[in-house]
Amino acid sequence: MSVQSEGASAPVHPAAGDADRRFYLAAWRWHFYAGLYVAPFLVMLAITGLAMMYIAVFDGRDGEHIAVTVPPSATALSVADQSASALQAVSGGTLVEWIKPATTERASVFRIAAGDGQAMVAVDPYTGAVLETWDRRAGWYDFVNDIHGTLLIGTLGDRLIEIAAGFAVVLVVTGLYLWWPRGTGAFRAFVPNLAERGRALFKSLHVTVGVYVSLILIVFLLSGLSWSGIWGERFVQAWSTFPAEKWDNVPLSEDIHASMNHGAVKDVPWALEQTPMPASGSDAGVTGIAEGVPVNADTVAALAGALGYRGRFRMSFPRGETGVWTINQDTMSNDAQNPVSDRTVHVDRHTGRVLADVGFADYSVAGKAMAVGIAFHEGDMGLWNLVLNTVFCLSVIFLSVSGVVMWWLRRPRKGAIRLFAPQVPEGLPHWRGAMLVMLALSLAFPLVGLTLVGVMALDVLVLSRLAVFRRVFA
Repeated sequence: MSVQSEGASAPVHPAAGDADRRFYLAAWRWHFYAGLYVAPFLVMLAITGLAMMYIAVFDGRDGEHIAVTVPPSATALSVADQSASALQAVSGGTLVEWIKPATTERASVFRIAAGDGQAMVAVDPYTGAVLETWDRRAGWYDFVNDIHGTLLIGTLGDRLIEIAAGFAVVLVVTGLYLWWPRGTGAFRAFVPNLAERGRALFKSLHVTVGVYVSLILIVFLLSGLSWSGIWGERFVQAWSTFPAEKWDNVPLSEDIHASMNHGAVKDVPWALEQTPMPASGSDAGVTGIAEGVPVNADTVAALAGALGYRGRFRMSFPRGETGVWTINQDTMSNDAQNPVSDRTVHVDRHTGRVLADVGFADYSVAGKAMAVGIAFHEGDMGLWNLVLNTVFCLSVIFLSVSGVVMWWLRRPRKGAIRLFAPQVPEGLPHWRGAMLVMLALSLAFPLVGLTLVGVMALDVLVLSRLAVFRRVFA
């Protein structure tokens, strides 16, 4: 889990045979070169991840954590009255979403489309006064999230990060293999040797910290990869999305749930993003709002309460004649702390009938894993989650930095410029097993497989043929 290198004469436990030693050195070399590429990305992801977690805690993903003064015996205004105040703050705007405050001391927040952009308007739910307006997805959370997901360079950044995450899996696997106790006491493998000094101390701390965070790192990598453009969107998500066919005889829109997203930050659950939206304008569905009662913001909000929604949830307004009202509450959007409570309900804008009601229990196995994994990834499951993720991110930064420090302390002081990687084992019997590992990685993570093929081709056709490159990568 680093870019560490102990040199060509790296010690291997005496009990290990020659084949074991060669495989050990091969794993070490893979660990070293994977770390060269992965370490800068891990530092970036850890720093931006920390920033997003704490911005969400103190300011909210949309900056919605705005406090209000609650008058004695106060009763909140109707959603219609609050939305009318919000619309007055944005000339020519159209209502898109209402975010119900999590507590009685928070402001109501409305998302309003205006021109090519969207604005957020915070309204005092008791007086209707407009407290603040700001451009949606233009805050610090969104800026940092864009770095976290795309490096601010769009699709190319997404692909580079996806490759890094795939190689980070290699880093974890090889790191655990290098750590695995070989004839030494198991207890010593879990405790750093603080009596060491210099490079040996860094190595001891690096190995111990790496072991403790490895499982969490795998969870973070897989949940993050599931949002990626290739492995996530086209493989895992495509096969794990909620099937709209479960909605009996409900007409479907040409839009999918992802059309409700705006910008890099996701607004709908992972398991529903690629699922087609239901369409209004039929007699389909089950009774929601009673026949003869007008279907509007107030009656849909009342229906949400009747269906069991409590605390913060989001209500999206219908778009067009076939659009639907959508009531959504999920941990990923910071609505709640328990991912099992995730729920999305669609209501026909004309009849008030419930067209679809999807909860956590309806997700596929992968969808359930992602609902929990994303909530855990974002630190949304309570104070314990926030503290654990903070310690984890700081540990990842330490692993990356300590790997570089170990390499720096071990590097040649004089002579030709070279990376000083672990030596290539003689005989290379490990390549048969290595090729199987590479094949498995290629099947699991296509971009990693393509990168490995590219690196091998570069090595065979260029690096191994030129003396200057052979010295640098030796």
